[in-house]
Amino acid sequence: MRAYIANTDYDWYRHLLQVSRRPAGLDEANFWRPSGRRVVKPAYGSPFVFKLKKQHGHAIVGFGLWAAYARLSVEEAWQTFGEKNGAATREAVWKRVVQYVQGLPAFPYRPTHPIGCDLIAGPVFFPEELWIAGPADWKPNIVTGKGYEVATGEGRRIWHACLERAALLGPAVPLIGDPGQAEQPTLFTETNEPERFGAPQLVRPRLGQGTFRYAVQTAYGKCAVTREHSLPALDAAHIVPVAAGGPHEISNGLLLRADIHRLFDRGYVTVTPDYQFKVSPRLANEFDNGKVYYELEDRRLWLPKHSEHFPKREWLEQHEAEVFLKY
Repeated sequence: MRAYIANTDYDWYRHLLQVSRRPAGLDEANFWRPSGRRVVKPAYGSPFVFKLKKQHGHAIVGFGLWAAYARLSVEEAWQTFGEKNGAATREAVWKRVVQYVQGLPAFPYRPTHPIGCDLIAGPVFFPEELWIAGPADWKPNIVTGKGYEVATGEGRRIWHACLERAALLGPAVPLIGDPGQAEQPTLFTETNEPERFGAPQLVRPRLGQGTFRYAVQTAYGKCAVTREHSLPALDAAHIVPVAAGGPHEISNGLLLRADIHRLFDRGYVTVTPDYQFKVSPRLANEFDNGKVYYELEDRRLWLPKHSEHFPKREWLEQHEAEVFLKY
């Protein structure tokens, strides 16, 4: 398993450290870059480690699990993540964008300016007394970050130190272990071997609401039913709503065209556990229309590339049994 160690803005870290100390805690963070370009492609659920820059001694100050990438406007990022962007106001976010982008004027605020966003689930931030020494082999010409194997060398030292500090702080972040063993995965697995931590495994991170949307979007890439690609027309739908106990997990999500999402939530359409699209007879009976949807009857769902992101069958069964209007 590889961890990505990313050069991190000190003010971004300080703000999110304070947010993480609030009673509600911090379930997600937007690690954004002002250029709008994607510069790294970690594996879903892999460690994403925050390292300060030279003036702060290259200290490791926290970590989380990489969940998705999104290219968002500054305003979209603020509307979706708010203070989880690492600043108290949209004006503060914009001030930092201007600070890093040469030639970009401070005024007026440009809400459509694109930023590149690595969306991090379950972030943990260390107070200064728990900072970890950065990689001994870090080169001064590394601008954005570098990948490290967590089983050997500096990657192993840093990763295990991160886990030790997280255990001291007591967060509920699923990082190592079998996600199928419990609904609340533990941070690490104790073993009887000399190593304190079990063998690293990628697991499903528990996502925040904002990250859920873009993680589902990344996993599917198109409407699961119609194959529509235009992202402004698509929604990340929960199969089991959060209000009914459904989690923010990709396997509890479907990327659907907005009109189909509305019909799904109201029970006029569903997806069977064998991934077939179904339309209720009530749509025609109540509204005397719906031909465009009946033409999609029995279409097989477009599924994500990775099987762990497939819609969970028991949640599809629950939607079909409790929400779908059969008659």
